[in-house]
Amino acid sequence: MKKRNAFNISGTPRLTVGKSDVMLITVTAALIFFGVLMVYSAGSYTAERIYGTRFYYVYKQLTGAALGFAAMFLFSRIDYHVLHKLRYVILALSVILLAIVFLPGVGITNYGARRWINLPFFTIQASEISKFGFIVFAAAYIGSREDKITTFKGILPVVLVGGIICLLIILEPNMSVTICMALLMIVMLFLGGAKFKHLLMIILPLIAAAVVLILVEPYRFARLMAFIDPWQSPLEEGYQLIQSYYGLGAGGFFGVGLFNSRQKYLFLPFAESDFIFSVIGEEFGLLGCMVVLCAYLFIIRRALKISLGAPDRFGALLCSGIAAIIAIQVMVNVAVVTGSIPPTGLPLPFISSGSSGLIVFMSSIGVLNSVKRRSHKSSDFMFVKGKGHNSRKRLLFRKRSGIITM
Repeated sequence: MKKRNAFNISGTPRLTVGKSDVMLITVTAALIFFGVLMVYSAGSYTAERIYGTRFYYVYKQLTGAALGFAAMFLFSRIDYHVLHKLRYVILALSVILLAIVFLPGVGITNYGARRWINLPFFTIQASEISKFGFIVFAAAYIGSREDKITTFKGILPVVLVGGIICLLIILEPNMSVTICMALLMIVMLFLGGAKFKHLLMIILPLIAAAVVLILVEPYRFARLMAFIDPWQSPLEEGYQLIQSYYGLGAGGFFGVGLFNSRQKYLFLPFAESDFIFSVIGEEFGLLGCMVVLCAYLFIIRRALKISLGAPDRFGALLCSGIAAIIAIQVMVNVAVVTGSIPPTGLPLPFISSGSSGLIVFMSSIGVLNSVKRRSHKSSDFMFVKGKGHNSRKRLLFRKRSGIITM
């Protein structure tokens, strides 16, 4: 029998579909089902008071999980290179959804912010989709312009697109997601090989813009002051952070037990969403928090490992971007709940109540699995120094036939 060549006519490795990453899917599913349990625990009392049923948030979360598993399966089976072909369509859809939020009768305003799009049977949060759309665009652009990305002119398209998305999100207003998007943009450029001096030319104006945004909005400045000393306004801006402290402190090492949280009885605002990690700390203690964080660390590490094994530069950057947004969002959420940074609303991936974010993050896991199934089993991956003007360490992988740049 004739042996099949592992390389095609152009000399690049032939993509073959392998097995799924069972551990990645298992850990993700465990986080999701744990999230459903915690959404019920943290939100049942509030749901009964407001909507008349203890299962209101659970129904929404289960619906999101069902759609998310379908999306995860679909993206796992589809060749991730389809995303490269549809990058402009996905980006355009992301921007359009962010824009139509401001249309009367379409966008929904809650808590002084217009962030949701009203559809016949459900609502979607456009900013959640925009993060994934930006990752696809940035990975495709940077992946095909390895040399140009080392020039300031070469990174401008990524900065421009990221800036437009950040502008639309901050107009909602939603500063927490804006910060996540800005951090994601910097990470993508860094991973792509942008020079440090060029990154500084972007970071410094972003910091200045953040300071201005805090100073021009009284409620943001009040939150900053509450972060410095929440007990100066224990019944106003500092209230939520103080209640979060009480929940985490009451949990101790082993917690007070599942369903036994006291803070969820209308003491801690948004206990089922932005501050669900505080309820986890109260009911499962420090030990439970560490287990949850280890699960996130496993997913992030797995994503980076898949990135190292990706058959091309686009796949590597795509996986790295997904790892980055999960890491950023987890770090920001936990930092807020523990009082490490000023309070801002940001859900905990896979766990917090919210169907849009859950579906998008589960879709991202499907993309990771798609890249994993097309990775080269016999690749020997390593980091080596770049050549010429790019002194950054670039990701290469070595085959038996030589070195192939990603």
